[in-house]
Amino acid sequence: MHKILLELPTRIETERLYLRPYQAGDGAMYYAVGQRNRAHLERFETHNTLRHLQDEEQAEVAVRQYALAWMARDFFLLGAFDKNSHQWVGQIYIGATNWDLPEFTLGYVVDVNHEGQGYITEAVKAALCFTFESLQAHRVRSDCADTNERSYRVLERCGFNREGHFRENKKNPDGTFRGDYQYGLLRSEYEPINCG
Repeated sequence: MHKILLELPTRIETERLYLRPYQAGDGAMYYAVGQRNRAHLERFETHNTLRHLQDEEQAEVAVRQYALAWMARDFFLLGAFDKNSHQWVGQIYIGATNWDLPEFTLGYVVDVNHEGQGYITEAVKAALCFTFESLQAHRVRSDCADTNERSYRVLERCGFNREGHFRENKKNPDGTFRGDYQYGLLRSEYEPINCG
């Protein structure tokens, strides 16, 4: 099936969260999130758009571009929100690596005020459901800094297998070096959950 014909949900619910694509009008919220997380994302997410938003207008342009990318099936960016407070707790990125396989890359960030509460593990499990069920993935891959234990523990809790280790392939802002762990999850290894 052609990617444009895929029927995709516009909301995914978990026990504590809902995930949804960004939409017009999210700019003010997205800018506030970026400002709050600028220092938090510096070490491992140096190039993340959230760190570089200059004002609400630029943030509004960004969320509208994400919405267009979703419609074109270029990539999928989901905000994760607390069901009760509706606060932004994190973000999931899903990008097509190879539509013919199909294989996707998964990435995520957590809000500085919601770190260590299991929200990202919950959101990643929901994103995997979306990727394997709605996008019909055969394989999902992800990578993270070998010094970011919280991040690679999320992947391991979600069933990913460590497949490789690139040693000292990145330079930290302070001039030190770090490596990347490479993870993968096959459809045959994925344990389905109720996608809500």
